[in-house]
Amino acid sequence: MTNQIKIAVIGVGRWGVHLLRNFLAHPQVDVVAVVDPHPERLAAVKQQFNLDENVLLTTQWQNLKTVLGLTAVAIATPATTHYALIKDALQQGYHVLAEKPLTLDPAECRELCQLAEQHHLILMVDHTYLFHPAVERGKTVVQAEKLGDLRYGYATRTHLGPVRQDVDALWDLAIHDIAIFNAWLGQIPVQVQATGTVWLQGAGEQGSGGAEEQRSRGAEVGSYTDSVPQGLADLVWLTLTYPDGFQAYIHLCWLNSDKQRRLGIVGSLGSLIFDEMSISSPLTLLHGEFEQQGNQFIPVNQRQIVLELEPGEPLGRVCSSFVVSILNNTPSEISSGWVGTELVEILAALTLSLNQGGKPVFLSDRIVKEQKSQE
Repeated sequence: MTNQIKIAVIGVGRWGVHLLRNFLAHPQVDVVAVVDPHPERLAAVKQQFNLDENVLLTTQWQNLKTVLGLTAVAIATPATTHYALIKDALQQGYHVLAEKPLTLDPAECRELCQLAEQHHLILMVDHTYLFHPAVERGKTVVQAEKLGDLRYGYATRTHLGPVRQDVDALWDLAIHDIAIFNAWLGQIPVQVQATGTVWLQGAGEQGSGGAEEQRSRGAEVGSYTDSVPQGLADLVWLTLTYPDGFQAYIHLCWLNSDKQRRLGIVGSLGSLIFDEMSISSPLTLLHGEFEQQGNQFIPVNQRQIVLELEPGEPLGRVCSSFVVSILNNTPSEISSGWVGTELVEILAALTLSLNQGGKPVFLSDRIVKEQKSQE
């Protein structure tokens, strides 16, 4: 088949297996190699997907250099390993799709984006929610001003595990909701605040975040690193303030058996709710406003509309977008390396606020704006 792309999947843990599944099903992709340090995982995916004998299964990343015609790699390894792997892949001339976050250091992110541009390669980050049909439809609703004047946003992302040992709940969970708010609003925050609590791994003090391990493994945050983490925060509360004064409040916890994936924006004419746990109505537009009668405010125009969504697995859309970007030699407009860099910069600022007990942090004007696509 013409325009066939040879791809290697690096890391076939919980998320990497889904990347492998999607790329195996893509008509313009030839999966030629799978890399994972655990031989038992390689054996498992070989059996699960009935992989051809010609597919290289290896525990060593360096063995990919023997694969002729390799076009791209999809990296689904711990975030602490991203920088070295992505840099090496770009230097070898491979396009890269990386699991979020791009790295744990904004400076490293910028370096990788610039390296990709220098080599005319695609660097894309798997921010899966940005490809979710509900998020795409929600963006059109908000930007069409169907909510009236926007007032505030809120999100809750809670569950009972998995508990990470390399990063805290902030770095593990917050990026999803921040990405959605940024996309719906068409803005990035100018000020952030974060407070948190540690119970499981480290000192249980309010305002702590990111453990010594997180720091030593690459969680430094450029100019934002000036305090010593005291544990991995299990519970985090965030406030994001955008240029127009809009504020979003986010609740994150991986130690809560009440599993929620819910995000909303409230406006003067109603609210838009994205509830991922609702199978029948994941995206709902709740109309309603007040009519003033004397000194009373009476709710009027109340009605609920369940918005129809296009079918399609979000991760499948990510993989297809990566393929299209490679074939067209055009960076992703939705989730390029520069978009990933913006999000890491925001997380870095939140980490500083967390380490300082919730002190507001203004995002520096070093935040990278996504550059214009080449014509």
